[in-house]
Amino acid sequence: MWDNLGSVMLLKDVVVVSNAVAAAAARNEKIALLADAVAALDEPELASGVSYLAGVLPEGSIGVGYATLRDLPSPAAQPELTVTDVEVAIAELANLSGPGSTARRQEALHRLFGRATDDEHEFLAALLVGGLRQGASEKVVMDAVAKASGVPATLVRRAVMFSGNLGEVATIARRDGREGLERVGLRIFRPVLPMLAKTAGSAAAGLDTLGEAAVERKIDGARIQAHLAGGEVRIFTRNLNDVTDRLPEIVAVVQQLNASSVLLDGEAIALQPNGRPFPFQVTMARFGSETETHSVELTPFFFDLLHLDGSDVLDLPLVERIELLDRLVPENYRLPRLITADPAEVDDFFATTIRSGHEGIMIKALDTRYEAGRRGAGWLKVKPVHTLDLVVLAVEWGSGRRHGWLSNIHLGARDPEGGFVMLGKTFKGMTDAILEWQTKRFLELETHREGHVVYVRPEQVVEIAIDGVQRSSRYPGGMALRFARVKGYREDKTAAEADTIDMVRAVFEGQTGA
Repeated sequence: MWDNLGSVMLLKDVVVVSNAVAAAAARNEKIALLADAVAALDEPELASGVSYLAGVLPEGSIGVGYATLRDLPSPAAQPELTVTDVEVAIAELANLSGPGSTARRQEALHRLFGRATDDEHEFLAALLVGGLRQGASEKVVMDAVAKASGVPATLVRRAVMFSGNLGEVATIARRDGREGLERVGLRIFRPVLPMLAKTAGSAAAGLDTLGEAAVERKIDGARIQAHLAGGEVRIFTRNLNDVTDRLPEIVAVVQQLNASSVLLDGEAIALQPNGRPFPFQVTMARFGSETETHSVELTPFFFDLLHLDGSDVLDLPLVERIELLDRLVPENYRLPRLITADPAEVDDFFATTIRSGHEGIMIKALDTRYEAGRRGAGWLKVKPVHTLDLVVLAVEWGSGRRHGWLSNIHLGARDPEGGFVMLGKTFKGMTDAILEWQTKRFLELETHREGHVVYVRPEQVVEIAIDGVQRSSRYPGGMALRFARVKGYREDKTAAEADTIDMVRAVFEGQTGA
């Protein structure tokens, strides 16, 4: 495959690997394909090349959306773009800001896409907007980096956990091997990827799995990571972006802590005067604003501790980290918590949490270490699951591994006055069997097409699981589904039996206390 081995890698080689990985069914096959590609990358292009293979941009969001990618130049006839060419072009896009930046961004995109072939067009567009789904998750690419560099995968994962930069870790693994990876550690003011939780079907199931555990309130806020050293505070998002200047009230809370250095994990949320949470969008609007820093105050709630007074504590058991946290952080800035093995106590705690307007509970094993960047088995989340029977209004052709299948479905609730009200889209929860079935089914129901969207007769009912409903100006009903996923198609129901927009509104009002 690698006719350019020993020289710079062409983007077309990355695209070939990406397509091969998307087509590969076995995880080991994906890793082998990616490892060969990683080994073929020259060191100067290694960091960016590895990131592109994982479908991510080292720069994060660069202000390019689908609308920006309209009216691109025609594809080039022959491949000539190198990985380094793409890296330079993306760096230019990331640095554009201020007056006239929109026009300059369009010019830069035209220069880049004017040199790209048809296949490269599709790959670049998906990469730039964060929509490259090829079956090569960062974890799979980490294992490929380990294989290509001859180092243990656990060391690569741990280094990525501390640095938050897979491309940087790939370079260290290539250049310095095991010893270099072992030197990568936690540093204050360099954010680490947050630990994530798996889902338990119920509180009882979670407790059965973990035994005696710490049970915490799960709030629907914005994940934050607070760093303090030498009196300076920096606040980072779950995506490792620095948002310190947006959150002066949280900076003030952290500065009051009696510690010389600290790294805390938590969430920020907007609360009403009665203590109930505002709708999720209020928190996110305030969290995302660079100007309205006093429009709504955010309250931090910290639930874990990774570093304290010069010592890393993330490898201590949770029960010990909790003791340190409770001594350091005032109670009004900690999440309500109990330690128990009693299912009845957990059920009561869960019910109280839901009545308070919050989204559920976390059940955490007392002996678990903090596994940054991983969905650890020691953390389980439990939320009430709502299901709705909705009608499919349209469906979009898939890309990557789903190329050739109808994938993303548009969902509508029945309007008692007539017609259907769109509430969002989803491609989650679809097996290959579902994709095959729905492609055939919706082509039978097709009425017309607009671009990649196939509109269908509103006849097919689908059961959708959701985590909740949020206010949204994007859809005519003023609401949108949160984390919608397919449970199954209801061939036993007609569209006339689908849930109404009033039923959806009742879910929304029940969770907000409206």
